[in-house]
Amino acid sequence: MAAAMVWWPRFLLLLCLTCKTSTFYVPGVAPINFHQNDPVEIKAVKLTSSRTQLPYEYYSLPFCQPNKITYKAENLGEVLRGDRIVNTPFQVLMNSEKKCEVLCGQSSKPVTLTVEQSRLVAERITEDYYVHLIADNLPVATRLELYSNNRDSDDKKKEKDVQFEHGYRLGFTDVNKIYLHNHLSFILYYHREDMEEDQEHTYRVVRFEVIPQSIRLEDLKTDEKSSCILPEGTNSSPQEIDPTKENQLYFTYSVHWEESDIKWASRWDTYLTMSDVQIHWFSIINSVVVVFFLSGILSMIIIRTLRKDIANYNKEDDIEDTMEESGWKLVHGDVFRPPQYPMILSSLLGSGIQLFCMILIVIFVAMLGMLSPSSRGALMTTACFLFMFMGVFGGFSAGRLYRTLKGHRWKKGAFCTATLYPGVVFGICFVLNCFIWGKHSSGAVPFPTMVALLCMWFGISLPLVYLGYYFGFRKQPYDNPVRTNQIPRQIPEQRWYMNRFVGILMAGILPFGAMFIELFFIFSAIWENQFYYLFGFLFLVFIILVVSCSQISIVMVYFQLCAEDYRWWWRNFLVSGGSAFYVLVYAIFYFVNKLDIVEFIPSLLYFGYTALMVLSFWLLTGTIGFYAAYMFVRKIYAAVKID
Repeated sequence: MAAAMVWWPRFLLLLCLTCKTSTFYVPGVAPINFHQNDPVEIKAVKLTSSRTQLPYEYYSLPFCQPNKITYKAENLGEVLRGDRIVNTPFQVLMNSEKKCEVLCGQSSKPVTLTVEQSRLVAERITEDYYVHLIADNLPVATRLELYSNNRDSDDKKKEKDVQFEHGYRLGFTDVNKIYLHNHLSFILYYHREDMEEDQEHTYRVVRFEVIPQSIRLEDLKTDEKSSCILPEGTNSSPQEIDPTKENQLYFTYSVHWEESDIKWASRWDTYLTMSDVQIHWFSIINSVVVVFFLSGILSMIIIRTLRKDIANYNKEDDIEDTMEESGWKLVHGDVFRPPQYPMILSSLLGSGIQLFCMILIVIFVAMLGMLSPSSRGALMTTACFLFMFMGVFGGFSAGRLYRTLKGHRWKKGAFCTATLYPGVVFGICFVLNCFIWGKHSSGAVPFPTMVALLCMWFGISLPLVYLGYYFGFRKQPYDNPVRTNQIPRQIPEQRWYMNRFVGILMAGILPFGAMFIELFFIFSAIWENQFYYLFGFLFLVFIILVVSCSQISIVMVYFQLCAEDYRWWWRNFLVSGGSAFYVLVYAIFYFVNKLDIVEFIPSLLYFGYTALMVLSFWLLTGTIGFYAAYMFVRKIYAAVKID
């Protein structure tokens, strides 16, 4: 099933391979051909743990180092993710076996870890850290074989269920003792390409697995050629790391190659089926059916009610003079009265439009397979640049709305639009980054990168927001169908269910239900180092989210106007983003039940970044609901006859 969900990258691959020119290819879909005994470089990415949420560089631990350490030039997304891709001393040749090799030091002299190094390694093992390596851009995975009873058969035979986890565990603990995985058995799968008879065979790497082992120093036999002999069966004991003293050990590895029928275009299928896809399918379909069913009911009710209202309001008969206006028609002279703080409202809505355009384009491009996990860091890099360039649309919409709300200080409004939301995001990230710096984590954004982000903000986003705001402010304001009275009406006392917080709870259920399942996979990708790849589903969920936010916003503003409360501008913006409250509740639930975070700084990072997610989601859904309600209000007041 996973193969059917990644057909777009394969289609792009076929386009690249059938094209006669070699000057253009889509990133992430260009294969590398190897010949017999060609070097296959093994690189390290980082160390990660879902318990601490703090990634570290590979050489922050005393692993064996090559003669010259060379770091890969990362893109912006890789830097923000904490990736620090570096070369390793593993010597791997295409289709060449290695039974056992000593990685560093001399065969007769093992590696000695100092007390400080031993304490650090032991700490990382107890914190459940994983090591992430790549070969030919394929991440290493550890095979897990689970057994389950076959209910279909009478004898209930046990079936082997093969799953994979990203990276490999640095070590393990047992009865208050700490053990290090110091031997790595690499298993690389290759696909043999069809060639002419007189040409040399070419190979492509299609899978990268590892079996980590812990082997005690005394159980490992070595010779002068840096070769070693692994103990057979269960005749060995694991390599213990005592954090209170020096430890001696060997770092060893072996390489095994296997031929595979998997095509190069399908090599990511193994990594993209690490979660239960069946549950994802049925849950998404269930959400689609429920949301469309509820949306249809709401639409039918609101349309029928509106038709009845408009027909009654426009009815011309002999007793018209004796009828007293009531309901939403009664507040026609105040419904378009500008709200308090129009500059802040238009600025927040402009940032919401900026977010909406960025998210829509990113999801659509990712759905085409151009931002797949094989393009490491491309998703975050694209999102950052698109947010900067979408400032022109955010500024235009904010400027036009600000003028509609009788605003005059367009320069100050443009500056507010360009700095309010980005300033909050940058401020929170800077404070969190200081804590990450203090832990010496690779997740800390380097100072040059932070300066580059500031330059992008003030050099790209700010001028584009000003440009869009200028043209938006000069454009004709939105044409409201009725005039606003000079003296505002008195608002009657409202019922308890018209309370703002109650409205947030009611309006947030439907949009949150549309994205509940997808939210679990997104959280798993962010906090548990899982791959997220079902962008087709995400695009569908995003469309459903837009529809549900729009419809629930229209219903809420209709009820408010029927209660003769014309102060709908800010209320509708806040209530439409009510699903963000449920996202916050779910984030707390996820923290308590799914993650094993107990320390202060990881908890601070989790809730800090969660606050940014909730704020962004509130801006997004609030903006969608606001513009849907604004169009609805203009439409219904244009449909009635008002003297």
